[in-house]
Amino acid sequence: MPIIRTIFVPGASKPEYFPRLDRFLASSFPDLSRSQIKNLIVTGSVLCNDNLVVKPSYKVSSGNTITITLPDPVALSIEPENIPVDIIYQDDEIAVINKSAGMIVHPAGQIVSGTLVNALLFHMSGLSGINGVLKPGIVHRLDKDTSG
Repeated sequence: MPIIRTIFVPGASKPEYFPRLDRFLASSFPDLSRSQIKNLIVTGSVLCNDNLVVKPSYKVSSGNTITITLPDPVALSIEPENIPVDIIYQDDEIAVINKSAGMIVHPAGQIVSGTLVNALLFHMSGLSGINGVLKPGIVHRLDKDTSG
């Protein structure tokens, strides 16, 4: 079932300044990325005063009511694999992994196995969903060829 979020635009501190819709929503909903917000806007999931808005640059005004409809999460089919991983620390909320150089983090395109995600699905339970997709919530800044 889609999630509907509604927010009221308060008066601006400077009467002549009203932000772009995408920037206003990004500051109002920090759990959504700017790219997610832009995608929601251009695909017709955002209303301003019950009117469809499809331009991220739309200027919001004091007193506007903005409604966002978040789509149902989409399940991905990623299979757990018994791949050894160096788990440095793990509790119910977080895990710290020493990723090997050369290991891809997320399945993408034709690569559907041998990734860190496949390994963690085997070794751990309860990885969170992110970005409206039921996929393991891995936060990282490592590319394939970087270890750490």
